[in-house]
Amino acid sequence: MHYKELLFALGVLMFRLTSEYCISRNSVNAIEGECFHLSYCLDSTSHNHSTTPIKWYKNATELSSNSSTRIIAHNNNLEFWPIELDDSGVYELHTGNNILEITINVFRKSENSCYTEMHVTSQSVEVGNALNINCKYDYDGIQNNRTVLYKNCSMMENYGNNSSQIQISKNAEFMDQGYYTCSFSFSHNGKLWNTTRTYNITITERRNILLNCSATKNKESVFYWNFETNESNVHEESEPQTQDDEDKRLVSKILRIETINKGNLNTKYNCVLSTTKRTEIKTFILVQKEMDDIPGHIFTRGMITVIFISVAVVCLVILSVIYRVDLALFYRYLMRRDETLTDGKTYDAFVSYLKECRPENGEEHTFAVEILPRVLEKHFGYKLCIFERDVMPGRAVVDEIHSLIEKSRRLIILLSKNYMSSEVRYELESGLHEALVERKIKVILIKFTSVSDFTFLPQSLELLKSHRVLKWKADKSLSYNSRFWKNLLYLMPAKVVKPYKGEIESCPFIDRSSKKCQWGESQKASHA
Repeated sequence: MHYKELLFALGVLMFRLTSEYCISRNSVNAIEGECFHLSYCLDSTSHNHSTTPIKWYKNATELSSNSSTRIIAHNNNLEFWPIELDDSGVYELHTGNNILEITINVFRKSENSCYTEMHVTSQSVEVGNALNINCKYDYDGIQNNRTVLYKNCSMMENYGNNSSQIQISKNAEFMDQGYYTCSFSFSHNGKLWNTTRTYNITITERRNILLNCSATKNKESVFYWNFETNESNVHEESEPQTQDDEDKRLVSKILRIETINKGNLNTKYNCVLSTTKRTEIKTFILVQKEMDDIPGHIFTRGMITVIFISVAVVCLVILSVIYRVDLALFYRYLMRRDETLTDGKTYDAFVSYLKECRPENGEEHTFAVEILPRVLEKHFGYKLCIFERDVMPGRAVVDEIHSLIEKSRRLIILLSKNYMSSEVRYELESGLHEALVERKIKVILIKFTSVSDFTFLPQSLELLKSHRVLKWKADKSLSYNSRFWKNLLYLMPAKVVKPYKGEIESCPFIDRSSKKCQWGESQKASHA
């Protein structure tokens, strides 16, 4: 009968976090602000405490308990309550004629962590192996009041007590990886002092596997491993035999595979027991371990992060669309852009409007000759071309209008039901010719009253991609920061202008009840 089985043998690795009773190495490390105990191992056969004096020196100065309350030296022990950065250096232990040198390196304590990276010991443990963590402080004459175990600077539950030792014993898992800090507390001269030991434990993939096969055989049976691979990392081992009776024995054979590679995967390792009557085969196959699913908490955090970023991007896009005009104006102001310096034109915009001030078109007439110049010219620094003000009398009107439009960067049209009169038709046609054929001007439409049907305008106006209709609302558009003036500035050529300030007062030239022009005495006489 054939069997397929993947077997992982659990090796045992003991990892001890401890402060040894004494040291024999010539260099030790410490962290500033912690109490530090140094006990150097002496050879008992060559040293007699009762006859040979022991003294500690640093920089040729003897250290003794009488010279300092912070540094205590007695026998082969040296205590610091606490140790400081200036304590770094070479210390000499004099035992008779013998002099031993010990270097103490004191590292600055980390302000953002419970451990100092320079004072961390690293250790690797294979997953599945036994991980034993033993926090124990051994020092002669010092009573440890409390021991606490931290993982990644967070205290582990149920691992903070008043004993001198904490021990964890378990099979290593990937979640066990991290920084383990043992914190020991001591009382000295009425104060509480701490010292720490930190270890960086890395959990690695299992690299070695033991395949164990056991069988009961007699003298005539043959028990062996058979496999189809030439990999040099496969070794066969035999376990001690157990005698069940005179004819039968329990035998185990172990196949050790070290540092598994691709050549060991999907290969049959056959454990064969052959007798005179039958042959039994037990088959082991090593397969590639599937990728572990993403842990639930990591997946949840990832999804929340993705959703948050997506919502933030959508919100930014929406805000960019809503406030694109404000952003464009801010960019102009920030970069100090000016499109009017090198185009050779005189005016920033030519204003096309009904020239006669009648009751039905009094608001747009006043807007064209009073409000628009006051805001765009006096406040924002643009230069407008207004027919009644800038056309010299006595010159041919048609030629003069065509010349002024050619000298302008924009054509502002004030729309109303009576706009397409004979007076302004040529202005519109000339402007459309410049925009469509010559492509030298852009058209801005400003809508007055309740104009909803634009069929009275030439169809060629629909071919302009640059034109846009702005709505003038006298009650809401007076402020310099109103949406109307921002949109108008956005459509005007970029130019270095003054920053926004103040409010536009209500137009004193409009009677809002009758929509009629209000003239001064001299204006009334000339108008009559």
